[in-house]
Amino acid sequence: MKRIALISTGGTIEKTYDELSGVLHNEVSILDIMLAGLDLRGVLVERLQLMNKDSLEMNDEDHTLIAATACRATQTHDGVVVVHGTDRLATTGETMLVVAEPIRAPIVLTGAMRPYALRNTDAVQNLTEALCAVQLVEAGVYVAMHNQVLRFPGVTKDRENGTFVKL
Repeated sequence: MKRIALISTGGTIEKTYDELSGVLHNEVSILDIMLAGLDLRGVLVERLQLMNKDSLEMNDEDHTLIAATACRATQTHDGVVVVHGTDRLATTGETMLVVAEPIRAPIVLTGAMRPYALRNTDAVQNLTEALCAVQLVEAGVYVAMHNQVLRFPGVTKDRENGTFVKL
C-alpha cells in the first residue's frame, strides 16, 4: 500500500459557487468529494488541509509554508500531491527547490483552470493524473496537468493556452 500525502491549499480546483452572491469562492474543500469518485486501489491518501486560498492571494510566507510542509511529508510518505491555484503554482514549485529540507519522494503539484463545480472542468482529470504521476516519477518536484508531467525548475504557466510549459 502506497502512502500519498494530499496537501490542499485551495485554488480554482476547490472553488464553490455561492448562489446568493453569484461568486465562486474558496470556502469549503471539495477534494473529499473528488477522491470518493476515484478507484484508488493500493493507495492510502492522507489529507492535510493547509489553507484554502486563491493563489493570487498567496504571499512569500504561504509559498514557504507549502514548500516546507510538502518537503517534510516526503520523509514519511511515498509521494506528495499538492492541490494549488494555477496562478502562483510555479512560484511554490520553485520555492520547494530551495527549502532546506531534502526531498525524498516525488512532490506533484496540480490544480485546475476551471473549478470542479463547473460542468466543463479539468479538475478530476488533473487530480487523477497527479495521483498517478506521484507513484511513477522519481523524487523531485513536478506539475501534472493536461496529460503532461513537467519537472521543476523552469515550469511556468502559459496563460495564452491555459496550461503549463517547460521553459
